[in-house]
Amino acid sequence: MKKTFSLQAAGKEDARVRDKIRHEINKYVRRERKKAVPEGFDLWNLNCKVGASAESAEALPLKEVGDAIDRVAADGATAVFVEIVAVAGHRTFKRAL
Repeated sequence: MKKTFSLQAAGKEDARVRDKIRHEINKYVRRERKKAVPEGFDLWNLNCKVGASAESAEALPLKEVGDAIDRVAADGATAVFVEIVAVAGHRTFKRAL
């Protein structure tokens, strides 16, 4: 998903608009994770970028996307660019001590 979301909507509070953006992102993530993983892979890794524009977007882990949207809005931007790409990957296990 590569999409530029408007951070303002007529008749709606800006916080509610940001909640709607996060909801749409979560829907996309759930949909991508349900897809069958290619043979030889364990899971889908989600590569995320967030910024005021496509050029200024920085790579972030999925957990930080919501906070990054809030930071872009706090900087005074009127739109936020979000890119999430699902890539097949392998599960890594933590070693027990």
